Amino acid sequence: MRIKICGITTPEDARYAEKAGADAIGVVVFSGEVSRRVVSVERAQEIFDSVGPFTATVAVSHTDSKEDLEQMLALHPDAIQISHPFVFRNDPGIRVIRVIGRGDHLPEDCDAIIVDESHGRGRAFDLSYARNVVQRAKVPVILAGGLNPENVSDAIRQVQPYAVDVATGVEVSPGIKDKEKILAFIAACRRTSHD
Repeated sequence: MRIKICGITTPEDARYAEKAGADAIGVVVFSGEVSRRVVSVERAQEIFDSVGPFTATVAVSHTDSKEDLEQMLALHPDAIQISHPFVFRNDPGIRVIRVIGRGDHLPEDCDAIIVDESHGRGRAFDLSYARNVVQRAKVPVILAGGLNPENVSDAIRQVQPYAVDVATGVEVSPGIKDKEKILAFIAACRRTSHD
């Protein structure tokens, strides 16, 4: 089971998530109207530079601006996670994760899909919808929305996603991560993937 800790706002939290066993970290940029975890591109670069080469970096955004998208790509993350249906005329050179929710079509022009209607607000995912996406998708499916150390094991068992993504469920307050919750979340995921 792959694990992404999202909404990272400090290099310290990024390094802690990495040390605790996270496979990826997500940093939110250009989404001030949607997320309280937004950082500047300069801060995002600092956070990405703080982790080692085996921890994937993901620039996350809800922007619909091509200029913002270009700045995200210029960060050279391992992947971008976007909810706007940008069309790439050429290969962007990095992996593209598309965010979808109920009513959205299943995109095929991406490397992975994240089922997330919560957008960092801690709202629970729709179980039947998430399972349906996992069954129909031709690319890996990441589950997000309302996950925390107490419910992630059951979510993994019921949905069987490629990966899970958490922000609110491992925080003290928006953007401030709780070390114990990160440890508990990752431990629950690892235990379940070995069941």
